[in-house]
Amino acid sequence: MPSIAVIAGDGVGKEVIPAGLRVLEAVTSLQAEMLPWGAEHYAATGVMMPGDALSRLDRYDAIYLGAVGWPTVPDHVSLWGLLLPIRKAFQLYVNLRPVKLLPGVAGPLAGRGPGEIDMIVVRENTEGEYSGAGGRVHAGTPYEVAVEAPVFTRLAVERVARYSLDLARARSGSLISVTKSNASRYAYVLWDEVVAEVAREYPGVTVQRVHVDAMAARMVLRPETVDVVVASNLFADILTDLGAALQGSLGLAASANLDPTRAHPSLFEPVHGSAPDIAGQGRANPMGAIWSGAMMLRHLGLGAEAARVEDAIAQVLADGAVRTADLGGSASTDEVADAVIGALRAAAPAHEAGGSR
Repeated sequence: MPSIAVIAGDGVGKEVIPAGLRVLEAVTSLQAEMLPWGAEHYAATGVMMPGDALSRLDRYDAIYLGAVGWPTVPDHVSLWGLLLPIRKAFQLYVNLRPVKLLPGVAGPLAGRGPGEIDMIVVRENTEGEYSGAGGRVHAGTPYEVAVEAPVFTRLAVERVARYSLDLARARSGSLISVTKSNASRYAYVLWDEVVAEVAREYPGVTVQRVHVDAMAARMVLRPETVDVVVASNLFADILTDLGAALQGSLGLAASANLDPTRAHPSLFEPVHGSAPDIAGQGRANPMGAIWSGAMMLRHLGLGAEAARVEDAIAQVLADGAVRTADLGGSASTDEVADAVIGALRAAAPAHEAGGSR
């Protein structure tokens, strides 16, 4: 039985993660331990998670995270106090974010249907603009200076490029590498060179180099031409929020933070944040958390169970009767989870007869 560390975190994370767990437990057995880390832990102790958190987390098969951040804690403190240390210490260098418009969901692009928005973004997850290199001097004076230095290494670019090329080869044979080497003469020139070098080992994959500003426009104007994308930490962070809008709601956005070597547990989280404006109201969309949970099941070798959950998500969204306010409905978080569980149970006879994929 897989062991899962569950960090519901802050705000709506405390609502969507329990809902997601109920769905996952409807298809498999999990040994889940709740870890009460986040803003409330910070208020009580001065830290987002305890000093031995990383050694404790390393004992689990996977980590299921809700959201990190609350208005009483500065954003840089909450992020650097919990999520980023996990990503860096465990070398979760692939952040995988699907962007898919599902039937029944009205995306914002006129005339674009589900078949035209189906892409996956691979975000380099350990360095770049999130490296933490820099500092401030002359604090509080008119001469104050802040320096933030992006750090790019050949090792990190090569390994994320190789993962992305493998993924592209398994899908459409097309990869877009997002860059800004016209303005960044060092970091993104290295990025471009390393991606091109690794790509020579993949003769069946077409690689396009696209500047980040042009990529944002292309995702809106020609989303059907985008399949697998690889980008730096910051660029992919921004582009995937655009992707979430294209798929109909940030509440649908799922992600996986992966250590492809499996030396450490990977982490799975919806990307909508803690949403303080609706926290505690039972209105948050749990679909991103449920979808992230399905990605976790697949990573744990439970592919058939993951497919069942994804099919149930698609069924509930296509039916349209039960949906949260962000998708134009009035259902609660728990009602949506109940609907997904109902879809799972309704489909169970077909899966038990060998209908699962």
